[in-house]
Amino acid sequence: MNMNDLIIKKRDGGVLTEEEIRYFVAGYTQGNIPDYQMSAMLMAIYFKGMNKAETCSLTVAMRDSGDIADLSSIKGVKVDKHSTGGVGDKMTLIAGPIAAACGVPVAKMSGRGLGFTGGTVDKLESVPGFQTTIPEERFVELVNKHGIAVIGQTGEIAPADKKIYALRDVTGTVENISLITSSIMSKKLASGSDGIVLDVKFGDGAFMQTQEEAEELGNLMIEIGNAAGKKTVGLISSMNQPLGRAVGNSMEVIEAIDTLKGKGQGEKDLIDLGLNLAGLMLYAGDRASSLREGFDMAAEALQNGSALEKMRQLIEGQGGDPRVIEDRSLFPRPACKMEVRAPRTGVVTKLRAKTVGIASQHAGAGRMTKEESIDPTAGIYLVCKENCPVARGDVLAEVHGKDEAKVQAAAKILETAYEIGEQGGPEEPVVKTLIGV
Repeated sequence: MNMNDLIIKKRDGGVLTEEEIRYFVAGYTQGNIPDYQMSAMLMAIYFKGMNKAETCSLTVAMRDSGDIADLSSIKGVKVDKHSTGGVGDKMTLIAGPIAAACGVPVAKMSGRGLGFTGGTVDKLESVPGFQTTIPEERFVELVNKHGIAVIGQTGEIAPADKKIYALRDVTGTVENISLITSSIMSKKLASGSDGIVLDVKFGDGAFMQTQEEAEELGNLMIEIGNAAGKKTVGLISSMNQPLGRAVGNSMEVIEAIDTLKGKGQGEKDLIDLGLNLAGLMLYAGDRASSLREGFDMAAEALQNGSALEKMRQLIEGQGGDPRVIEDRSLFPRPACKMEVRAPRTGVVTKLRAKTVGIASQHAGAGRMTKEESIDPTAGIYLVCKENCPVARGDVLAEVHGKDEAKVQAAAKILETAYEIGEQGGPEEPVVKTLIGV
């Protein structure tokens, strides 16, 4: 085969065969196809698209480019949860313990944050002593014992995706449904789970800008997951404003713990999304015969304290200090704090999720490259969200961190996230619709 011929074929709208797709994925991963040719192929795909068969072939070829995790020694039907990214998205730390409390094994391999989207591994590492790098045998032992463990990705899971995504990021080819689908699902199919639950987001702080685009992406991912033998379901959720009030690593863990304490302590959007995701995990994991049963089981685990106990076991099992459940002062403390205040009296009519995320990143909670270190104390606490009435001078949000210059820069950015008008609008539900069920 010749890469130039394949580029021309796709450029002219042709359909690539499974063999052709495997050829260029393997060739690029192994260094036999140069960046400039792969860039041309990605741009051809971006403009001409791929059909479902091509997208499935690309996903499988990327999955097969590296290791496929073997979790067969973990008892039960293992379910993975994936979010397409967001601001303040701490759902693994909420839905995971709830699902584990109801008997679904949660063997989660998570990533680090990049840009304004946070990573679960970074969040958990803000817990004193918590280890996200542990031997595979210990990981399996913890899931079998407690029903939940969360670690950084081990081995070479879908190395083709790592190389291709880096190229997409600098060639303007990120926003393509086939490329997004293959990137997400290649890693999910290689992670060793039996079922997959997808949280597909749309809005200001998401890849997909509209609900219709999110549903198209979600349904394609579900089709590919089911075709690969994984029971795959999901939901569409809004990312027009951040989830909860905390955006930043230790701050988000604290908010997740507060939510798991039940009895109305959590933010409504976190509870609604967490129960829906956990209910789907119970359904995908064959612990509930219907979504209604799964939702009811999840709500009971949240209220009776068993989900909070799973969070305690998760922290203690991986070397963290479980006392943080009751004593938040044990988390690392920020050296400085700056308040963002309302410039006028009125109602918060808009809170832009992406701008909040970018501000949090500038405060030190995010990174531009995978190698960068982050400040676990950095982040933003949103005192006011949409439809919140304010008087001139009221505190809208707090920016935390250890670097005063970064905190000041973040506060300037955060000011532009808020719009204040005369009256608010209807409350937007965070969960829009279920898909694949």
